[in-house]
Amino acid sequence: MKKFTGEETDNKVTQLRKGILELAVLSALYRERHYGYSLVRGLAAPGSIEIKEGTVYPILARLAREGLVRSEWIESSQGPPRKYYELTAAGRLACESLQDEFRRLVLLVKSASGVISGQDTPPSIKKIAIRRKKDE
Repeated sequence: MKKFTGEETDNKVTQLRKGILELAVLSALYRERHYGYSLVRGLAAPGSIEIKEGTVYPILARLAREGLVRSEWIESSQGPPRKYYELTAAGRLACESLQDEFRRLVLLVKSASGVISGQDTPPSIKKIAIRRKKDE
């Protein structure tokens, strides 16, 4: 059985966070539009993971290229104009779909770790089967 080194574990955590951060950005924009820095502040709540602007802006750019987010410059009374981001209709649908899938994955992990019993799983949640290749 292979044991993971600290670096391998860090890589896995990084990959896990990437997808979840995209969902967090979509979820924050689902509630209201934000300019970049306000989005970073909102996501970087005390006690949560450290989020930097350099992480969020590439996500916003990719979501915009995919047609999930649109932006507009708005004059600010507190300084230079700010670029505000909001979800498109497609972005709202994608966010809802990803949130549903995320909830199913959280239930899968909780169920697999014994945190919840099968009776606690809502009937509307589909079971997810994960198969490994024979060489793993």
